[in-house]
Amino acid sequence: MTGILSNWLSEMHIDGLLSRNSEAPILSFEFVPPRTDAMEQRLWHCIRHLAPLAPRFVSVTYGASGNTQAGTLSTVLRLKRETDLIPAAHLTCVGATREDVDDLACCYRDAGVNHIVALRGDPPAGAADYTPRPGGYAYASDLVTGLRRIADFDISVAAYPETHPTASSPDADLDNLKRKLDAGATRAITQYFFDNEIYLRFLDRCLAAGITAPIIPGIMPVSNYEQIVRFSAVCGVTVPAWLRHLFDGTAKNPELRRIIACMVAVEQIRTLQTYGLNEFHLSTLNRSDLTYAIAHILGVRPTQTNTSHNETVLLETTEIPDDRETPANFDPTKGTQEGAPPFMLRTLFG
Repeated sequence: MTGILSNWLSEMHIDGLLSRNSEAPILSFEFVPPRTDAMEQRLWHCIRHLAPLAPRFVSVTYGASGNTQAGTLSTVLRLKRETDLIPAAHLTCVGATREDVDDLACCYRDAGVNHIVALRGDPPAGAADYTPRPGGYAYASDLVTGLRRIADFDISVAAYPETHPTASSPDADLDNLKRKLDAGATRAITQYFFDNEIYLRFLDRCLAAGITAPIIPGIMPVSNYEQIVRFSAVCGVTVPAWLRHLFDGTAKNPELRRIIACMVAVEQIRTLQTYGLNEFHLSTLNRSDLTYAIAHILGVRPTQTNTSHNETVLLETTEIPDDRETPANFDPTKGTQEGAPPFMLRTLFG
C-alpha cells in the first residue's frame, strides 16, 4: 500500500495530470439535419446554445444512402448564411453519379462552404453488400480525389479504431484510411469509442503505417445507454463493463443519466489530454444541454465574437422547445424522427 500511495502522490504524476487538464480542448460539434418543424426548432436551439463556445467547425450529417441530401444542404447553407460558424457538410458517394456528387460539391463551393466530410455511404436498404454504382465514385478515397479536382476543400474522412465491420482485416482497414489521406484528406475523425487504450493503440498503428495527419477522437456522450448498446453491437464498438455498471438502475432517472453521461465524456477527454491530445469531435444529437455541460467542465467558455447579428435576431425570436421534452425512446437513427443518423453512430462509412 505504501508503494501505491507513493506513486500516486509523486510530483511528476500530479503535475502532468493537472497541466494537461488546465488547457481547454478544441471542440467541434456534429448536428443532424431535421425532417420536421419541431426538430428544426430543436436543431436551431442547439446551434444557438453552442455557437458561443466557438467550435472549430460544426458538421451536418448526411443519410448514408443519400436520402437526406436536401436537409443537409439546406442546413449547411443556412449555417453559412446566418451564422459565423464554419459548417462541414457530410457527403457520400453511394447511390449517385459522379456528376450528381460534383454538382453538390460545386454548390457548396459556390456558397463558400469549404469543409467536406467525405464518406462512402451504406449499401441500399436490403442489400447485403456494398456495390459501387456504375458511373459513380466507388469509394471514399475516390470521392476525396474528385473533391480535390473541384476546389481546395478542407476534407475530413472516417477512421475506425476498432476496425470497420466489413474490413477484411485491421491492416486492410488501415490501408483504406491511408488511401483516403493520401488522396488529399486533411484529417480523419474516428468512430466513437469508450476504451481510450483502443484509440491510443490505433494511433500507434497509424504512425507505424506512415500516417501523420490528425486523427480526431470522436466522442459520443451516452444520452441513452440502451440505444448505445444496440448501436455499438452493429458498429463493432466495445461497450466496457464499467459503463454498464455506471448505468445500472438508472432507467427511470434521466437526470442521473445526464450526470453520468457528462462525467464519462469529461473523464474520457481529460484522460486523452494527458497523452497530448487536445482536439475532439462531439456528437450532439441536436441536444445542447449535455454538450454544453461537457464543454463547460472542460474549460471551454462562451465568446462574444462568433455569433452574427443575423443569427442572434433569428434565434431570439424562435420558440425553443425544452431539451428535456425529448422522449426517452428517441432514436436518432430513424429518419422519420431526425433525418440522417449521427456520423458516429454509423458503421458502413468507407
